[in-house]
Amino acid sequence: MDLFDVLNLIGGLALFLFGMDTMGKALEKQAGGRLKIILEKLTSNPLKGLLLGAGVTAIIQSSSATTVMVVGFVNSGLMKLYQAIGVIMGANIGTTITAWILSLTAIESDNFFLQLLKPSSFTPVLAAIGICLLMFSKKEKRHNIGTILLGFAVLITGMDIMTSAVEPLADMPEFTNILLMFRNPIFGVLAGAIFTAAIQSSSASVGILQALSGTGVITYGTAIPIIMGQNIGTCITALLASIGTSKNAKRVAAVHFSFNIIGTTLFLSLFYILNAVLEFSFVDTPVNAASIAVIHSLFNICTTAVLLPFTKQLEKLACFIVKDSKEDEEFDLLDDRLMVTPSMAVYRSHQVADKMAQLAKKTLFDGMRCLDDRDEKLMESVEENEERIDQFEDKLGTYLVRLGNKDLNEEDNREAGRILHCIGDFERIGDHALNLKETAEEMRDKHIRFSVDGKAELDVMGAAVREILDMAVEVFLNNDTQLAAEVEPLEQVIDYLQNEIKNRHIERLKRGECTTELGFVFQDVLTNYERVADHCSNIAICIIESAKDCMSMHGYLNDLKDSHDEFFEKRVAFYMEKYALH
Repeated sequence: MDLFDVLNLIGGLALFLFGMDTMGKALEKQAGGRLKIILEKLTSNPLKGLLLGAGVTAIIQSSSATTVMVVGFVNSGLMKLYQAIGVIMGANIGTTITAWILSLTAIESDNFFLQLLKPSSFTPVLAAIGICLLMFSKKEKRHNIGTILLGFAVLITGMDIMTSAVEPLADMPEFTNILLMFRNPIFGVLAGAIFTAAIQSSSASVGILQALSGTGVITYGTAIPIIMGQNIGTCITALLASIGTSKNAKRVAAVHFSFNIIGTTLFLSLFYILNAVLEFSFVDTPVNAASIAVIHSLFNICTTAVLLPFTKQLEKLACFIVKDSKEDEEFDLLDDRLMVTPSMAVYRSHQVADKMAQLAKKTLFDGMRCLDDRDEKLMESVEENEERIDQFEDKLGTYLVRLGNKDLNEEDNREAGRILHCIGDFERIGDHALNLKETAEEMRDKHIRFSVDGKAELDVMGAAVREILDMAVEVFLNNDTQLAAEVEPLEQVIDYLQNEIKNRHIERLKRGECTTELGFVFQDVLTNYERVADHCSNIAICIIESAKDCMSMHGYLNDLKDSHDEFFEKRVAFYMEKYALH
């Protein structure tokens, strides 16, 4: 093996890893929305979790990505530990599909139809289709498909280059002597684990072993321990991903590691015991790419079959390895690990934003209650929740900005923008809740109260504000454009109520029925109510314009005013009657 063979090997390995990474990311992006739906349908049944893990991993061609996703899901509370165990088992099975695809490169036959099965036969066609989709199509879906096809073509090209480059190793006694060391199960397992941990992909590691099998000097006795080690080495990604996470997320990584350690121990123990008794003749026989795929699948399927009934025991083992601390554990709902799968990160962001929206509504309603009920605990709750809302905006805003740098598909990009626009309005609603609470404190400290008429008018406007905020939150939670169209008519009525109540209050001041000091407090309440309605309007318009793929709020409002929309005018009349002042 000369210098040029070494360079070819390095180049082939680089192409192989690049192709696998490119194809995996494109598959993940294309399937992103579907992964979210699959996850939503996940149940506590371990068998369904196993099928989910196998299916997702087969789609994105990476058990490491699946396990990192699962660590993120558990860390963010999206998935329970017992649910994650079945998914991890399935991921180990799903990752074996790559080895089967790569084993097709070793097909040797003059039969035309068998030749067509070889990737080298159809890869040029896939590459041509892929580059055409990338160059001549503007649709995102076709771009993703083109990237998948090109990634696969590069992967197979790299595999072929590696296979050709390592052929001279068959005649090198030094290489044969090194392989003899790996017949020792401990050395073989360590070699497979260390190499796989270094490149963080069992699929790539197995693919490289398949390429080396083309030399004809790797036997079953050498390959089996290495394959076992490769399954252990792939755990390094989940272990690294679990650093700094919650206890349960660390336990996910512990389950993954334990599963492969137990499986390797059982499989190798059984194999060598049977070999000692039966003396398998194939142990010294050269292994081929297809046989490596069989061993890889057999190990993962058998290990899963043996350990699936013991998921509760695996959970207990993980809890024993990662013990609970006495202190309450807090962790960020928005986990960076979810960014491995951007569509899931967007999905989680919306869930967190939903919590923020509901908290903003509760805080505003509590702030309004403070005007009547000067309870100290209620006021403290408003202040604490307003601080939490600020934290939500800070964390969500930062997370979404960072997420914007990822390769999002069109739908996820629009969703991220929608959330980012709306959380600012929810934060401001929290501020107005705090303003109302401070107004209530001022009234308590100065021993002042609204007049009967003033209180009745504020109650009418308050009821309208409660309804518009209820609608705005519902619109945001469900992306409900139909309900969103109801918000602006009510906002117009609240604007009218503010002006009318303000004018009535001025008349009371002129008659001496109200003090100037109370007038300032009264005006503060009116202003806060009206501003809350404005933010509700912003949220509704954002949802409407986002559905049209346009974020021009002024354009929407101008269109309503210029068009004399019949629905809009009827709804304004309806709310004018509903919230009429007496």
